[in-house]
Formats: sequence, structure tokens, C-alpha cells
Amino acid sequence: MSRIGKQITTIPAGTTVSFTDGVLTVKGPKGELTKKFLPIVEVVLEGSELSFKPKQNDAFGRSLWGTYSSHAKNMIAGVNTPYVKKLILEGVGYKGEVAGNMLKLALGFSHPVNVEIPTEVAVIIEKGVYTFTSIDKEAVGSFAAKIRSLKKPEPYKGKGFRYDDEIIKRKQGKKAA
Repeated sequence: MSRIGKQITTIPAGTTVSFTDGVLTVKGPKGELTKKFLPIVEVVLEGSELSFKPKQNDAFGRSLWGTYSSHAKNMIAGVNTPYVKKLILEGVGYKGEVAGNMLKLALGFSHPVNVEIPTEVAVIIEKGVYTFTSIDKEAVGSFAAKIRSLKKPEPYKGKGFRYDDEIIKRKQGKKAA
């Protein structure tokens, strides 16, 4: 039994949720999100409450039960308050700028790194702090992870991208003889 799937999600005022033909649509003050669900899980929408029940009692149905419940909660939360991820870029000469829908980064390579910014993600750069904002939790998380993977923080000086709440374990360098 899924503990997450059994929970009933309350829909806040100003947010509308509809489920038609396997597509869950959530509209709120910040925008609209849609996600396609397989017919393995039944979506029950009663007034201002949303719940899920598995149609098939097999491992796949039970696994999607909690997953779909979490997706719906994230969608409802996202259209009311956007998700924010922050990355901090440390290192001498490391910098970046937003040019249109491209993020141009200088990360110590022989060439600049250009990354296309997804349409649903907003990027703000202030003094080495990169802020990614979106109503879609999956989009903002995957884009932040993609940017971090370009230059992961190294353990000796801590140079590279790190999350704002991430702590880098530092290693001791060479000792002088």
C-alpha cells in the first residue's frame, strides 16, 4: 500500500483541476500545467479534494499510484507558488550571462559553453548566483541538474557549480616538505 497514494490532496481556492481522457490539467494564478496519466490509476475528483486509486493491484499499478499522487501535488503547488532552484558558481574567471533563450557560460574550458534555456524556466544571474524559477518542478530541477553537471564542484578549492544549500567536503591538498 502506498502511503503517499492514500493521501488526499486538497485543492486551494483559485485553482481548478480537471481530468479528461487521461490528461490532468491544473490551472492556477501563476499558470497552467498538463500531464498525461496512464489508465492504470483511477483519478477521483470530489469538490476540492483529489485522490487516486489503483485499478490494477500489481506492482506497476501500485508504483504509479504514489507517483501520480506526487505529480498532482507538485502541479497544484507549482501553479500557486513557483519552484526555485539556486546554483552558486565559484571560481576565478568563471562567469555566465543570459542572451535571449541561451545561457552563455565561461567555465575554464577552451571554448564557451552555450545551453538553451527551456521556455518554461526563467533564469536570473546575480553575482555568481544563478536562480532558476518555474511552475513545473520537473523542468526546473532537471535544468538545474544539467547546468550543475557542466562543472561539478571539485573537492580541493570548491570551484564549480553547487546548490545554495549544498556543502562541499573539502580535501587537504599537498603538504609542503
